[in-house]
Amino acid sequence: MYLLVVILCSTVLWAHCLHYTDVQPQQDFDLEQFSGEWYRVGMAYESPSFIKYKGRMLISRGFLVSSENGSANLSMWTMTGPKLCSPSFYEYEKTQVPGLFTYFSQRHKIMKDITIVETNYTEYGLVLKYKKMEKEYTQVALYGRSPTLRPEVVEKFRSYSLSLGFSAESIVTPTVLDPCPFPEPRNKTEAVA
Repeated sequence: MYLLVVILCSTVLWAHCLHYTDVQPQQDFDLEQFSGEWYRVGMAYESPSFIKYKGRMLISRGFLVSSENGSANLSMWTMTGPKLCSPSFYEYEKTQVPGLFTYFSQRHKIMKDITIVETNYTEYGLVLKYKKMEKEYTQVALYGRSPTLRPEVVEKFRSYSLSLGFSAESIVTPTVLDPCPFPEPRNKTEAVA
């Protein structure tokens, strides 16, 4: 009986991990349509430090600019302390698959992938960061063209996150907009910090 349980658990875990690595970007993804202003209105992240402070998460605002070579730059400002706004700049390198990008995480010191799982371009984008599914690195984010999305879209984000194995406590959809000023978009020639 014990052996049967071990085999069953191993099979489930193997299938679970395989499922994540098979996540593909939206077919016919168009970076030009995806560029522009976005609000991060939801996040699923299993990191214990995130779960501990998720009640403090705010809706953050950013701007994505496509580059001539098919890569993208994302600029965001986030409140990191009382009246302290910190800029974040990300350079997402294109891959051979439209909608799949890579970047070097300065925070974690590893290469990560960014997959645009689903978007309708005018309302929302569902994004998976780091398909290897490691608690400290993997996130699902819901972006909106406005800070408020239809309940059906938020539920789609929750259901998708749960289907990938994120716990309900790791999913947050804040309601308060971060008061930081809107970031200046990074242009195509600037280096990313």
